[in-house]
Amino acid sequence: MNWKQLITTKRLGMEAYHEARRDNRSEFQRDYDRLIFSPPFRRLQNKTQVFPLPGSVFVHNRLTHSLEVSSVGRSLGINVARQIREKYNFSEGFIDEVATIVSAACLAHDMGNPPFGHSGEKAIATYFSEGEGQILQEKMLPEEWSDLISFEGNANTFRVLAHQFRGRRPGGFVLTYSTLASIVKYPYASIFSDPQRQKFGFFHSEKSDYEKIAHELGIPHSVSQPDRFVRYPLVYLVEAADDICYQIMDIEDAHKLKILSTEETKSLFLSYFEGKKLERKLQTISMVDDTNEQIAYLRSSVIGQLIDDCSAVFLENETQILEGSFNSTLIKLLPPLSLNAYQNCSKTAFEKIYCSSEVLDVELAGYKIIFTLLENLVKAVLSPEKAYSQQLLMRIPKQYEIDQPTTYGKIMSILDYISGMTDVYALDLYRKITGMNIPSL
Repeated sequence: MNWKQLITTKRLGMEAYHEARRDNRSEFQRDYDRLIFSPPFRRLQNKTQVFPLPGSVFVHNRLTHSLEVSSVGRSLGINVARQIREKYNFSEGFIDEVATIVSAACLAHDMGNPPFGHSGEKAIATYFSEGEGQILQEKMLPEEWSDLISFEGNANTFRVLAHQFRGRRPGGFVLTYSTLASIVKYPYASIFSDPQRQKFGFFHSEKSDYEKIAHELGIPHSVSQPDRFVRYPLVYLVEAADDICYQIMDIEDAHKLKILSTEETKSLFLSYFEGKKLERKLQTISMVDDTNEQIAYLRSSVIGQLIDDCSAVFLENETQILEGSFNSTLIKLLPPLSLNAYQNCSKTAFEKIYCSSEVLDVELAGYKIIFTLLENLVKAVLSPEKAYSQQLLMRIPKQYEIDQPTTYGKIMSILDYISGMTDVYALDLYRKITGMNIPSL
């Protein structure tokens, strides 16, 4: 792969012609703006990140998380682009767009996630692998069935951005190939995914779209796994930005919710530093009385350190990344001090945050809600002639093509509808369907 081919302004759905720019924004800045003003992005404000949506204490939702990841991704892109320009003696121009591409991709990286965090993904996959949805297997191709039993928010993000929903133009959001490629962390179809991890980058329905993008950008197939593509280089920066933000911000949120003590939180953040850096951090927080400000300062310092570390790892391995032979995340190759501190944060998060009652309660409730919605909506779309089905299907916006000719197409339209819901919308529809929220007569 080479940088001059990897960065292109060609847009999905507009291959035959080029739309003249009407302002001074770059094509990648237009991607960013198109995403941030979109309804699917706005709906992230009402989707769970880790903790239940806020009551008296504000914690992160998918929207605030995505904005923060975008900010970190931009910083990573700036660092990397500057060094690449100097290394190859590129003139200022296209390579400087790396920061904007990464920032836009980070903004979109969670747009395909269903309500209630990862429990929503599990509920969808389990409905088909263990629930009533099992009976549909014989009506689908193996690669179609694989999409359902391994439902993945990453693949659904690519579908949200690339699929032509009814009434929309070809190419979905009509984003540049470079921005779209930066979002696909797992560049292969579900049928070729690891059964243990069940991670993949695009559904069978969008396979041809990704193949078109890969061909244009010069992304080759993996030598060792020819059914998979190698990763587009900027994916590593998007992934690192996400890893940095969710890990560090979850620690800060846990402190706000008093799941972690102040001293424990300080200790986790200070472990990223040693020597004079550590002395400066201690001196700075001693000048501030507000505990939350102390934690916020340390959190920002840690994020800054990880941005520098991940940028350095990317640049050290740039040759292997371009060759497609790099088989790690940037986080796994952090310097020993940062890596040990990051792993301690991960261990603490798993033991005290992700297994906390607050998190488990919302996952259990979300699982039940999504499972119930699927049971009812799938029955309705497969038996539209029934009276109750007709009433239920009337709730589905026309952009979701429930009249698809194939069973796979019908089911995907239902998944489009459910995965696009906010937590509150899903809960409200669940209550109506189950009779828990009958309107007053």
